[in-house]
Amino acid sequence: MRTPDHITDPVDPVPVVNIANALTVFRILLVPVFIVVLFIDGGHDTVWRIVAALVFAGAAFTDRVDGRLARERGLVTDFGKMADPIADKALIGAALIGLSVLGDLSWWVTGIIGVRELWVTLLRFWVIRYAVIPASRGGKLKTLLQSVGIGLLVLPLGGAWHTAAMVIMWVAVAVTVVTGIDYTWQALRVRVQAARSDSTTGSLRKSPTPPAEPRASSKSRSSSKSTVSAERARDDDGRVDVDTSSPRHSDTV
Repeated sequence: MRTPDHITDPVDPVPVVNIANALTVFRILLVPVFIVVLFIDGGHDTVWRIVAALVFAGAAFTDRVDGRLARERGLVTDFGKMADPIADKALIGAALIGLSVLGDLSWWVTGIIGVRELWVTLLRFWVIRYAVIPASRGGKLKTLLQSVGIGLLVLPLGGAWHTAAMVIMWVAVAVTVVTGIDYTWQALRVRVQAARSDSTTGSLRKSPTPPAEPRASSKSRSSSKSTVSAERARDDDGRVDVDTSSPRHSDTV
């Protein structure tokens, strides 16, 4: 029985329905649950704020788990590359808007982060035809800072804890802007390279095919051969010695 060859044997495609993508979808489903719990009793009940923080922490934890599972088990798919950042943006965006509505976070913080996330999402769809740009390390750091800051703000904390949460959010805003600029640059590079590739392909398709040389008739070829033979038979005195005998077949083909 032949043992499998991991180099020459064909590789089965990764199924879209897998544990990593299931966790990503589950995180998206937790977003409305988090919003409902956050606003129970006006959004300032201590118990429900703790419950909301736990729901948010659970959803954020799935982001770490699904990415690790996808890499370790070879479950990376284009759907996961697209759905994972969208799930993060949905969770973070809902939490930021909820906290701003409750007066616990300035709207300018929510506005900057929200505009950046919307812009990056649009860029993803702009280049999806040519490439899928996965989340970078800077993007992961941005998500981590935002998650920690939001988690502290959701909890009913005050004093130094609230100050620490706001400092983390300000750092998160800075990283958010920097990574947004970096992602814009990557998307532009993808589009420029795609445009150059399309231009090269179009030029190759439009290049004219050189016309085939007309084939000489048998009569013309015969006349040409006679002329060449006559020229070769010309001696130094300018006389022409034409062999009128019948041509012989060559010994070589």
